Amino acid sequence: MAGNQSKLVIVSGVCAAIGLGVAWAAGQGGSQLGAISVLLACGFIAFGINWLAFIPANIVKTEKYYDLTGSLTYLSVVVFAATYSQPLDDRAMIAAAMVVVWALRLGSFLYLRIQKDGKDSRFDKIKTSPPRFFLTWTLQGLWVVLTSVCALTIITSATSVPLGIFAYAGIALWCVGFAVEAISDEQKRRFKNDPANKGKFISSGLWAWSRHPNYFGEIVLWLGVAVMAVPVLAGLQWVALISPLFVILLLTKISGIPKLEQTSDKRWGDDPAYQAYKARTPVLMMKPPSSA
Repeated sequence: MAGNQSKLVIVSGVCAAIGLGVAWAAGQGGSQLGAISVLLACGFIAFGINWLAFIPANIVKTEKYYDLTGSLTYLSVVVFAATYSQPLDDRAMIAAAMVVVWALRLGSFLYLRIQKDGKDSRFDKIKTSPPRFFLTWTLQGLWVVLTSVCALTIITSATSVPLGIFAYAGIALWCVGFAVEAISDEQKRRFKNDPANKGKFISSGLWAWSRHPNYFGEIVLWLGVAVMAVPVLAGLQWVALISPLFVILLLTKISGIPKLEQTSDKRWGDDPAYQAYKARTPVLMMKPPSSA
């Protein structure tokens, strides 16, 4: 048991080192705050907020404020980066607004959902083990750093490039992704809140186009931010493009689609209607439902 706990602490340290390493590299050539870059300071803030939030959460063994803390972390690092990287050009202000709007929308949605449900079953076993619970909060800090690094690089960059094709393409991608994510989340919320749908799976609206349209939207919007960042990247700052790759890996291979698909298969795997839904609906990429 002690050995496993030690491994969890080491993994937490490695995650922090990776996040801070990426922040350091992406911050090269950007705004400075004393001896360190503003972007690296954002990395320390991201982990610091989550480690502080872990303390009361661990004491009372609750995950109710986990997602809300994640959104507040995004808001904190963006506001900090914008405050200490003045003056901001149009690209920086747009990138900051994108992250703020996304974080406010998703954070409020997830917080209200867990308040209604009472708990997040994913944490049932995790929150009883302080090292595992601490790792979860550390991973959230890593998630914030790696996901937002393109936006933070834009905001803190010392290079100002007029808006052009990359900016407009990135904005368009972000708008499409944000709309898909928000609409699909709302469609599923309404579906689950209807007593007539208790025990059923959703296969209507955007969920007829993809089995995970919200994740598709999430990937597209962060890809849009990455496209916006391309004109200002130079040298080590190119490491910022890990952002969309990390989001894709996280959602398609680690904590997103695999776990939800496994849960759905356990619940409805023997249901012919669910089997038909899986057969005709892509797991991630969106495709108009056939009329057949």
